Amino acid sequence: MSILKEVLRKNHTAILLFFVMTAINGAVFFLYDILTEPLLYATLIAFLLLAALLVADYFKEKERQAERARRLSSILIDWRALPDAVTLAENDYQEMIDALGKELEKLTERAAQERQDMLDYYTAWVHQIKTPIAVMRLKLSEDTAEHRALSAELSRIERYVDMVLQYIRIDSDSTDLVIREYKLDTLIREALRKQAEQFIEKRLILKYTPTEATVITDQKWLIFILDQLLSNAVKYTPAGTVTVSFSDGILTVSDTGIGIAPEDLPRVFDKGYTGTNGRLGQKSSGLGLYLAKKAADMLSVPLSVESAIGVGSSFHLNLRQDGNDRH
Repeated sequence: MSILKEVLRKNHTAILLFFVMTAINGAVFFLYDILTEPLLYATLIAFLLLAALLVADYFKEKERQAERARRLSSILIDWRALPDAVTLAENDYQEMIDALGKELEKLTERAAQERQDMLDYYTAWVHQIKTPIAVMRLKLSEDTAEHRALSAELSRIERYVDMVLQYIRIDSDSTDLVIREYKLDTLIREALRKQAEQFIEKRLILKYTPTEATVITDQKWLIFILDQLLSNAVKYTPAGTVTVSFSDGILTVSDTGIGIAPEDLPRVFDKGYTGTNGRLGQKSSGLGLYLAKKAADMLSVPLSVESAIGVGSSFHLNLRQDGNDRH
């Protein structure tokens, strides 16, 4: 609603009364055959007073609208930041907003506490379940084909356990980022170490040349991203090569696997989306690449993909973002 319409709406009674009284006075003066000059002067004065009232109210309403617009930008942060009520109706509405705001505050606090309780539970669960995993890994220390296969599956279980925790943490208010300078090769080798058993089990060839580069990032989350990209490459490469390369600030994880269908590429980072190949293999949860993209966005590191069916896929991390790349 425009300011002018609002002013006319608020003062419609005064405007209507002006015209009614003018009509009544005109009728009386006409019926009694009184000179109309005094009536015209009185009507003109009344009209000027009404116009002055409307103009003053217009500028006052314009000022109040500007104040409301200014406070609207922060209303979600502080719902109490409302202009002073002028009318009884405004006061009633503000009391309603206050009641709703207090209820929302309670619900928000309760949801935050429940989320923290869930995070605490799963954090404890992850740490507890790693104990039997470590014990089983010791039992499989003998170097046999069967033990290597079981150890590779155990590593996969451990990675899925870690993914549970990262899935909960990535949307939390605090992602415990520690941003500082790291040697990129150290982070790549840590991610490769986690996939070592999978490489051995599938007899895949790894091509990796040290980068000698440093990046400013969060160690834990960048390793997590690389781990997901490498896991994806290993999963969808039945035989062949996985390559980790670095050029002009772009870190690329590529494979010679089954590739991604063109119609699936736009949605490959969507939550729960597995694509045609993921459904055929029935091994994909659709969370790995989703979490990798979420973590990359959190670090302000663009993540993109190129792929062709039967040729393979290449995932690119642009580490030049915000001047992250240093040689």
